[in-house]
Amino acid sequence: MQDGLNRILYVEDDAIISELAIMAMEDFGDFTVHHCSSGPEALEAVAGFGPELIVLDVMMPGMDGLETLRCLRELPESENIPAIFMSARAQTHERESYLATGACGVIAKPFDPIALPDMLREFWAEAKGAEPDAIAFRKLSAK
Repeated sequence: MQDGLNRILYVEDDAIISELAIMAMEDFGDFTVHHCSSGPEALEAVAGFGPELIVLDVMMPGMDGLETLRCLRELPESENIPAIFMSARAQTHERESYLATGACGVIAKPFDPIALPDMLREFWAEAKGAEPDAIAFRKLSAK
C-alpha cells in the first residue's frame, strides 16, 4: 500500500459483522486481515501476525475490547500499534472513554463497508503522524 498500512488484526465476535468488515477491508481496502473472535485469541495471534493496526469490537463476551486493548498494550510486540474501536455504543461520552484507553479512533456500527478502508487509513495515518490521503471520517464523524 502506498500509505504503508497493510496488515490489520481484527477482533470481532459477531460472525455477520466480521464477514462484512473483512470483505470491506480485503476487497475494498486491499488489506491483509487476521480475524480473531475473542480477546484471548487476539493476544495469542498478535506476535505471529505483526499487524500495523488493530481493530476491536468493544462488546464481546468474556474479555471485552477495552480489556483486550489493555492486555495488548502490556505486550512489547503490540504496545505501540494504533488501535481503533468499532462499536454500536458510540455516543460522545462513550467515544471519549474509548479514546482515553489509548485508541486512536472510534468507528460507529453500523458502518459503511465501502468507506471503512478510508476511515481506517485516516486514523492510522493520524496515529503515525503522517498526512492522510482521505478525510472521509472527519466529515462522517461530524454528523
